[in-house]
Amino acid sequence: MTTVFHLKLTGTNLSLDDLARISRAATGTVKLEIDPRALENMHKSRRVVLDIVKQGRPVYGINTGFGALASKQIAVEDLEQLQYNLIRSHCTGVGRPFSRDITRGIMLARANCLIQGFSGVTPETIQLLLDFINFGLHPVIPEKGSVGASGDLAPLSHIALALIGEGEVEYQGRILPSAEAMALVGKVPAKLGPKDGLALINGTSVMLALGALALVEAKKLVKLADIIACLTLDAVRGTASAFDERISRLKPQPGQVDVSKNLRTLIAGSEIVVSHKEDGKVQDPYSLRCIPQVHGACRQTLRHSEEVLGIELNSVTDNPLVFADTGDVISGGNFHGEALALTMDYLAMGLSEICSIAERRVEKMMNPHFSDLPAFLTRNSGLNSGLMIAHVTMAALASENKYLCHPASVDSIPTSTDKEDHVSMGVTSGRKLHEVLENVQTGLAIELLCNTQGIEFLRPLKSSVALEKVVTLVRKHVAPIGDDRIFHKDIKALTTLIQSDELIREVESVTGPLA
Repeated sequence: MTTVFHLKLTGTNLSLDDLARISRAATGTVKLEIDPRALENMHKSRRVVLDIVKQGRPVYGINTGFGALASKQIAVEDLEQLQYNLIRSHCTGVGRPFSRDITRGIMLARANCLIQGFSGVTPETIQLLLDFINFGLHPVIPEKGSVGASGDLAPLSHIALALIGEGEVEYQGRILPSAEAMALVGKVPAKLGPKDGLALINGTSVMLALGALALVEAKKLVKLADIIACLTLDAVRGTASAFDERISRLKPQPGQVDVSKNLRTLIAGSEIVVSHKEDGKVQDPYSLRCIPQVHGACRQTLRHSEEVLGIELNSVTDNPLVFADTGDVISGGNFHGEALALTMDYLAMGLSEICSIAERRVEKMMNPHFSDLPAFLTRNSGLNSGLMIAHVTMAALASENKYLCHPASVDSIPTSTDKEDHVSMGVTSGRKLHEVLENVQTGLAIELLCNTQGIEFLRPLKSSVALEKVVTLVRKHVAPIGDDRIFHKDIKALTTLIQSDELIREVESVTGPLA
């Protein structure tokens, strides 16, 4: 029997982990509904909108034009057409479509924003948006076209276009006209009324989904970085003395404290550490000695990002906002993505540094003058090149991250005849963040390929119980290296392992939860 994750959304009860879980869920395994109390609030704000239409007083977003055309009042008989025109004209996205998971995250973030009842949107339209997630109808959303203010207008318009039956969706592995796909699951296109179209597209939902999904993956990556770095320390017979708890007490940065504790836990009981205590080595290079300071600082970017993204996820980012208790409709700027753009640029820098220091550790394993391991981790060097070019690939990834970390958030380009004269470029920040994330996953896979090979040269000595679990798991996917082979396949296999939860589960079965 299929397990169904059932959630009644209030607009304020969604967590970042929930969003990630729902985004990745298989079709038919989630059931999303609007909480009855939230539904009542949505009806109240909808009545405010309909009363304004009935009264005929001009209110932005309800019976006026949009953006620089806000001063033009629209006749009552044209209000429905106004919303359809808005959606069609704003479908200007270009580039590759967003992935299935990101698309689901965007839809969920948008629905959660509108469910709070400050948008005046038709509730049935938002339930249809949730049903797209429930039934696995995924609009085709080109990833380029948003400047991160006035809402993520272009990409969100492609979702709205699918809701009205005029767009395309991916359904069960096929691209179909959305009206056709809706018919297959017993749904009919949404009918837009006053303000409905604007509410669907005016918010930060695209950049929010990008940031949230990247953050959830980043939280796994920083644990993996500690685990993999510790295995490298053993492979090169480094010293664990720099992780002494007393050192971090004197510089109690929270991330540094957590990483030092992880490293001490992971290395405890290693035969390799004990075997070289008398070798005279006092200090390791920074890429080993300063793991707590560097990995710890990178963790701080996650802490900040979690705070900002968590607030945004349960916020109202529409415009204008409808306050049903007073009947006021007020224009503001909650659609502006500056907070998200800045935090995603910051998070990208933190992840990039994880890859940068890991690349230096890989170099140490390649270098026999430092590691006392065979050059490029192959016994018959010369005839075999070993992992020489695997390190070059990692250097390429680390270098690519440097230009990807140029902050998009410091850029702005005015649009809409200078009405929208400062923008965040938040979607660009998010897209770059995901590229950095993928590079770091691959970079850590390369370090794991190298350090597990390094451990092979130290046998019969064993690392700690926890780290030996890592070696055993890696060996299920990648054999020890003898003669040269196609290492691309090994890197790909270990990247897939990095992207799963399996490695962390194996380690924590020994250590308990790591920080």
